[in-house]
Amino acid sequence: MMTEKILLAHGSGGSLSHDIVNDSIISLLGNPILNRLDDSAVFEAKGRIAFTTDSHVVQPMFFPGGDVGKLSICGTVNDLAVMGATPLYLSLALIIEEGLPKEELNRVIRSIKEAADEAGIKIATGDTKVVNRGDADKLYINTAGIGVIPEGVNISGHNAKPGNKIILSGTIGDHGIAVLSKREGIGFETKLESDSAPLNIMIAEMMQVSSKINCMRDPTRGGLSSTLNEIAQQSGVSIRIDEEKIPVRREVAAACEMLG
Repeated sequence: MMTEKILLAHGSGGSLSHDIVNDSIISLLGNPILNRLDDSAVFEAKGRIAFTTDSHVVQPMFFPGGDVGKLSICGTVNDLAVMGATPLYLSLALIIEEGLPKEELNRVIRSIKEAADEAGIKIATGDTKVVNRGDADKLYINTAGIGVIPEGVNISGHNAKPGNKIILSGTIGDHGIAVLSKREGIGFETKLESDSAPLNIMIAEMMQVSSKINCMRDPTRGGLSSTLNEIAQQSGVSIRIDEEKIPVRREVAAACEMLG
């Protein structure tokens, strides 16, 4: 039986390491490729390959609408999807702080499974490390993703052209304020939740409707402003937006005003 908290011995490669792999990871995320537990995942893929990686650190680890596990899947899946790729496989690496409650780890892994199932993607390989208490903030996650880009699809931040329209998939600022409100104890009259979600299915449907999409981004750190500036620099264009038309929830606007 696993101990109630993660110990340094869980990262030693001994019996406790096997316990955490089998009881917390394989039991929840297992599939024919991952279950082999070889040093590398082996699979076939045809076409142009999109390959991305991202590391995920968030405080608090659990927040309204999600947690670091859901975030790790959605972030990498969406980075593939906005390139026009169909996500296939992810790697999952966990850096765990000694003393993390086992149930918190399992809760994160269950969230990872839910997000991966929603996106239709499999965890193909992974790794776990345990570091001394104080050398990490509970749990750090790295995910890398591989997807296949269909023939004829060419989507890039370098492709923006004069006359292109900017389309947002939803309101902005929800995730950042949801995390911040939990961290700082800021309350709102209505519950504000993170909007983190895998967008690959929505994007695939959108691309079936229109062949004119030439640039997409998943605005994470820095938000909309930084993302548009990156696109402008990559494509060598100027971007003009009407601030009043940017969709922002009342609670998000109020929080931003309160925080200056």
